[in-house]
Amino acid sequence: MLVVAAAVLALAAPPFQADVAPIGAELRRTMTGSSWRPGCPVGLRDLRLVAARHWGFDGRVRSGRLVVHRTAAQPIVRVLRRLYERRFPIRRMRLVDAYGGSDFRSIEADNTSAFNCRRVEGTSRWSLHAYGLAIDVNPIENPYVTADGRVFHRASRPYVDRARVRPGMAYPGGTLVEAFRAVGWGWGGTWSGARDYQHFSATGR
Repeated sequence: MLVVAAAVLALAAPPFQADVAPIGAELRRTMTGSSWRPGCPVGLRDLRLVAARHWGFDGRVRSGRLVVHRTAAQPIVRVLRRLYERRFPIRRMRLVDAYGGSDFRSIEADNTSAFNCRRVEGTSRWSLHAYGLAIDVNPIENPYVTADGRVFHRASRPYVDRARVRPGMAYPGGTLVEAFRAVGWGWGGTWSGARDYQHFSATGR
């Protein structure tokens, strides 16, 4: 009976769908002064909008959007397809512009996001997010944890314990980590010292 029910659910689910498009005029206006500004290390012409279906934590199919570098668009579609096929849940997937370009506010909303023209915290170096070559997935369930075990978002405190695997988490050998590994992207959960469990990037940093 359980096998039949699972088969029925699989048939009822809409197929994975993703579209990749250049940054259009309306989105260009939205991003300018928010997630992008003159002087950023990449121009808007080098970025792409990825719109794709994903599973929510409520077991429903939802639609989300990411902005990534043009070279990352197809690898990210492959990652999202694999996550969809495995029914890996993503809380929400909105452009960081919905939060005024604020990384902190985006994390507070447990939002999965990619491009944001910002520096690495506490440095003058551009983050890989500023190139559209990094993605933060379910940042509450997958927090940035300092070397001494602190997090910066209260809702993430229960997730400092990585031994207890819960939905939406990144862990070695798990669906999320393996999906990015398959396209050659690295994971901040393997860093020494501070670990950034939400963070996946084309270079591993």
